[in-house]
Amino acid sequence: MRDDLRRSVIVPDGGRLFRRIFVFLGPGYLVATGYMDPGNWATALAGGSKFGAALLFVAVLSSLMAIVLQSLSARLGVGAGLDLAQACRAHAPFPVAVGLWLLAEAGIFATDLAEVIGTAIGLQLLFGLPLALGIVATTLDTFLVLAFERLGFRKIELFVVAMLGLIGFCFAAQLVMARPDWAAVARGLAPTPRFLTDPEMLYLGLGILGATVMPHNLFLHSFVVQTRAVGVSTRQKREAIRFAVIDSTLALFFALLVNGAILVLAAAVFHAHGRTEVAELGEAHRLIAPLLGEPVAATLFAVALIACGLNSTVTATLAGQIVMEGFIRLRLAPATRRLITRVIAIAPAVAVTLYAGESATARLLVLSQVVLSVTLPFAVVPLVMFTAQREVMGELTAPRRTTALASMIAAVVIALNVKLLWDAM
Repeated sequence: MRDDLRRSVIVPDGGRLFRRIFVFLGPGYLVATGYMDPGNWATALAGGSKFGAALLFVAVLSSLMAIVLQSLSARLGVGAGLDLAQACRAHAPFPVAVGLWLLAEAGIFATDLAEVIGTAIGLQLLFGLPLALGIVATTLDTFLVLAFERLGFRKIELFVVAMLGLIGFCFAAQLVMARPDWAAVARGLAPTPRFLTDPEMLYLGLGILGATVMPHNLFLHSFVVQTRAVGVSTRQKREAIRFAVIDSTLALFFALLVNGAILVLAAAVFHAHGRTEVAELGEAHRLIAPLLGEPVAATLFAVALIACGLNSTVTATLAGQIVMEGFIRLRLAPATRRLITRVIAIAPAVAVTLYAGESATARLLVLSQVVLSVTLPFAVVPLVMFTAQREVMGELTAPRRTTALASMIAAVVIALNVKLLWDAM
């Protein structure tokens, strides 16, 4: 995969600025997919139903933090010509590199598990499929990955952007139906003193913040920026880094709009009607139509969930390939890799569904987020370290102020994830 996709998108040297920027648009939207997975949906629904739009500022803050970390990921890929997995293998002691690889694979598995459950719930909500059957049906998306393998990387990006557009349309339509209190939404953009005095509000806010940065996205972004055939001069690489950061920033702002829309929708539909304990996707789907008085609202919710699952399928497959090839240089066809990881992911999901019932899948979804919390520091810390080292980055080392800011963000995100892990245990 690596040899087929690296430098596969031609970058014009010179010409109009807009044309050069346009060539770099795309990788950021693959990354943005990971910021609106079912785990994010659950925390946004819970926060909006319980506290209205008051936690909207947390979603904004978490997206700003993600923008900084993803900018470092892009810098590593363009400046050093290495993805994060390759950098770990090349610059970390061998036992450490092995440990980082195993943790990265655990993160990929947890991501895949969340996608399996989220997509299966979407299929159940839209078509009435039993959840266990829907989980098994998600293996069919392997053929989707196989098709994109033949079409080229730019087609992958176009598919992801199209699905993101569908997700955005679905939530925009639901917001029009919900008619939220926009004055309350505006107030939610500012921090509230209650955030520090209300333990439950703090807990949900930490959940939104801690579940935002996904470790597989850092591996993914550091590779996909290398699909652009950037020149070898320092000037050309600096420009490529700047354009890649613009791309990821725009894409993550779109992800913020979607996550914010979920929270605002929960505030307008559930919180406003006294339903303050809605946290599960199935429950949200069941209540949204009668509360809004619009049957199509439930359909739009399910369609958005399925589109999110399909997008995550593509990006998780790419991330899995990047991790495996970068750490151990083992190449598998994307469809083969996807089939293996999907089978590994559906086994516990089907077993839990059949043994403990469909409601238990919500706890499995929480477990996947706990695993991601455990693996996150082992992606963030190497990223910040490598981009600050001149022997890795050469003249394109991250500015000290950026490294300092990223270190603070990493410390905050790690601390929040440790708290979430402790609370979950």
